[in-house]
Amino acid sequence: MVGAGSWGTALAMQLARCGADVRLGGILELDLLATMAADRENTRYLPGAGFPPNLAAYPDLDECLDGAHDILVVVPSHGLRDTLTRIRPLLGPESRVCWATKGFELHSGKLPHQVAAEVLGSDRPMAVLSGPTFAKEVSEGLPTAMTIAANDSGFAEALARALSSDNFRAYTSDDIIGVEVGGAIKNVLAIAAGMSDGLGFGANTRIALITRGLVELKRLGVALGAKRETFMGLACMGDLVLTCTDNLSRNRRMGLALASGMSIEEAKEEIQQVVEGVMAAEAVQEVADELGIEMPICNEVYRILYEGKPPREAVADLMSRALKSEH
Repeated sequence: MVGAGSWGTALAMQLARCGADVRLGGILELDLLATMAADRENTRYLPGAGFPPNLAAYPDLDECLDGAHDILVVVPSHGLRDTLTRIRPLLGPESRVCWATKGFELHSGKLPHQVAAEVLGSDRPMAVLSGPTFAKEVSEGLPTAMTIAANDSGFAEALARALSSDNFRAYTSDDIIGVEVGGAIKNVLAIAAGMSDGLGFGANTRIALITRGLVELKRLGVALGAKRETFMGLACMGDLVLTCTDNLSRNRRMGLALASGMSIEEAKEEIQQVVEGVMAAEAVQEVADELGIEMPICNEVYRILYEGKPPREAVADLMSRALKSEH
């Protein structure tokens, strides 16, 4: 496991609870990993969730990956390329790589699987894990379901078996593009949902935003080659609803903070973890513009975050758009 934040730690714990011998390492969290190795707990991100006996933290990445057959990378999208570049010389010829990274790469517009293919080559088994999951609930063993999409069905099935238990269910898919698009765009829409609720617009507004946001997500995903049925699944609709409606979501909390008058930097300081939707808004805007895809909600979030547009003005502009057929 490469990435010792809340989600990387929670996934490591789930794998260990299911019987796998898991090594948890990272590139930037060396002091944290040293503390975790001593305390057998991630006191920064998941305090109180002790490690299973077959999970160990490794401050030395080379030692962590030595002889590892399956590697799961759990880092923010802006760190994925550097992380894969760092681990590339440590991989064996038979090593399989998966990631739980959500988001387009900024400025290149590439999805994680495209970044991975460029850095590692496209001839090894690779997969993405995604879905409606909060790290805290997974670490506590609460019932959870997610999706694993891979370029190799055997790898997807092996990961699903390794993660699944009485309280965790993993489904498999071959639609890597659809699963990754869902994970990238839902964070932008969750910021919008947080702003809407923070401004007091109510449940009607929230559900309209989620429903029409799903239309935008599907529109861009299909243009990129995703399968339509994926958008009604866990990694798209499921993750979108979760992230837009629960305050464990960092992106929703960012929207709430912005609605209260905080700046982006003030909100980040309060949240104390990476808020993927802020960078994702810029990346989604770039990809949508390049493909000529209409994404009015995502576009307004971008304008609020990067052009200083007042949120109430953005809502007024969305509501005054020309009437049209729903489908």
